[in-house]
Amino acid sequence: MSLLIRRCRFDNYWRYMKLLNPVKIRELHVSSLINLKTVRNLCNSHASPNILDDRIRRCLDYVANEYKNKSWENNNFFEFIDLNIFDRLLNERVHLVENIQNLQDLAKQDVEMKKLAEEEEALYKEQLSKLDERLLDNILTNICKESYDSIIVEITAGVGGQEAMLFVRDLYDMYLGYAEYLDLTYEVIDMETNDNNGIRHVSVMMSGDETCKLQYEGGVHRVQRVPATEKLGRVHTSTASVAILPAPSKVQITINEKDLKIETKRASGAGGQHVNTTDSAVRIVHLPSGLSVSCQVHRSQNKNKEMAMTKLRSLLYEQQLNKQTTFISELRQKQMGMKFRNEKVRTYNYNQDRVTDHRLQNGTLYNLPEFMQGGVALEKLEERLHKDIQMKTLLEVINKLETQLK
Repeated sequence: MSLLIRRCRFDNYWRYMKLLNPVKIRELHVSSLINLKTVRNLCNSHASPNILDDRIRRCLDYVANEYKNKSWENNNFFEFIDLNIFDRLLNERVHLVENIQNLQDLAKQDVEMKKLAEEEEALYKEQLSKLDERLLDNILTNICKESYDSIIVEITAGVGGQEAMLFVRDLYDMYLGYAEYLDLTYEVIDMETNDNNGIRHVSVMMSGDETCKLQYEGGVHRVQRVPATEKLGRVHTSTASVAILPAPSKVQITINEKDLKIETKRASGAGGQHVNTTDSAVRIVHLPSGLSVSCQVHRSQNKNKEMAMTKLRSLLYEQQLNKQTTFISELRQKQMGMKFRNEKVRTYNYNQDRVTDHRLQNGTLYNLPEFMQGGVALEKLEERLHKDIQMKTLLEVINKLETQLK
């Protein structure tokens, strides 16, 4: 029963019952990754808070109306929406909006009831605001609903020769330290080293509940420092590229054995007695795509084959995603951190003791040695990146909806 009806105790009760669609007033307990206060704080560089709030409200009105009119079935935008989750929330929102509209109509028809109607309208609007926070949170979560127990971290030397390979070693050590900090298990799939303790290329599979905290590390990392071999004290700039690949399950990516060419050979490089004595190294070519992977870090040929197949599935999955050009798939790739591969994402300046993430405003941190240990400092930066990319994703969702409103 409406609060207004209870307070007024008027005789023509049934007339107002027809006007009002009762909704149980209750507190909505919200634990949201993105709420409207967070939106206001994060969005200062994109739009003024009031403008953004209005845009969010209009877009959610549109989603609710499409749901109410059952026209969502022919709307591609509803790829964002999992109706198993959203059905109750959207239904509740429809009723809240109807109640607000009915109270506004009531206030126009009966001047004496205007103040009471406005008081109850304020209660409904407060509920609506909290409900919209939950809807936003669920929309953003649903954009990237895939979760992976394992990822593959690939680091490859770029510009800079020997110094670039030494930088790959530093990044490799940093990510192993970060994995230990996050309580992740890790296993080297492939590593190519040089004589100066540098690394040309390395692939590491990491597994655990916190693998998502590495998803924004992909991209070009740049180091500025004086190399140990530099006699004149000049600062050199070198680069390394990092790729974060989700490791899909065998169900998500099916590979036909007849599409594979599998070769075995004796492992090369440092590695102990088994090197050059057993055919433990494995190279797999996926004939339809031309992709080739290899693994020789384990003594067991079967283990090397298993790791190579895991990497092949990741590469095929990434290739599959890159072929998708829909708005939804673009957003999902950004949420998974897969759109930064060719983007300069971070600079490590040793002379100035700073690290700067170029995707963030005020993205400069100091105490570089601590950051390179891969602990709390890196985790905090990842959290900032997550919030920023969530915010940008929200704006893209709003822009997409606004094009449908025109």
